[in-house]
Amino acid sequence: MLTRKQHELLMFIHERIKETGVSPSFDEMKEALDLASKSGIHRLITALEERGFLRRLPHRARALEVVKLPQQATTAAPPQGRQAFRPQVVEGGGTAAAPPPPANEVRELSVLGRIAAGTPIEAIQHERERMVVPEAMLGAGEHFVLEVQGDSMINAGIYDGDYVIIRRGQTANSGEIVVALVMGEEATLKRLRRKGASVALEAANPAYETRIFGPDQVQVQGKLVGLIRRYH
Repeated sequence: MLTRKQHELLMFIHERIKETGVSPSFDEMKEALDLASKSGIHRLITALEERGFLRRLPHRARALEVVKLPQQATTAAPPQGRQAFRPQVVEGGGTAAAPPPPANEVRELSVLGRIAAGTPIEAIQHERERMVVPEAMLGAGEHFVLEVQGDSMINAGIYDGDYVIIRRGQTANSGEIVVALVMGEEATLKRLRRKGASVALEAANPAYETRIFGPDQVQVQGKLVGLIRRYH
């Protein structure tokens, strides 16, 4: 049995990973649960680890993995801090948190090739294989999968050889991780920053410089919504 704060933290981490593919920072968790200090977050995470709900992945920043969810996960209220979950609008003007799809529901997605998390490589290729992905990681829209090549996004928890799940689209907010097509011929995975009329593609590794482009030189191909890592 989890305490209310333990349950709120677990669900916040689960929803953030499902949305962005990356676990939230300790500051974001502290604000979401309206705690005075990060020490309370450390205690809650330790308690969730001991109960088998969370696992810390070694040698990675912000690396938490949700191992399981409590049975009451679909009915409990979210934390009320600034980072509380965003409800979906339903017909009639009310709001309701969308229940997750059954755990056994999956979708086959196309693996379109490799995407550079480093120096841009060739544009996205045609389908080379298909991958079965849990429906709970996706949501609405068209999705595809790319294999990551390079280490420029390691501080965002994205490593060489990972598979990123991308929701296809041509728009993104500043700060979101996107697949960007540069000059119409090179594709790369970076965090998008808008600076006036310019577009910056920002790495998550201090060894790589942020690249600045004109507004017509970068086309968004989709946004990161999930990540799959294979262990051999």
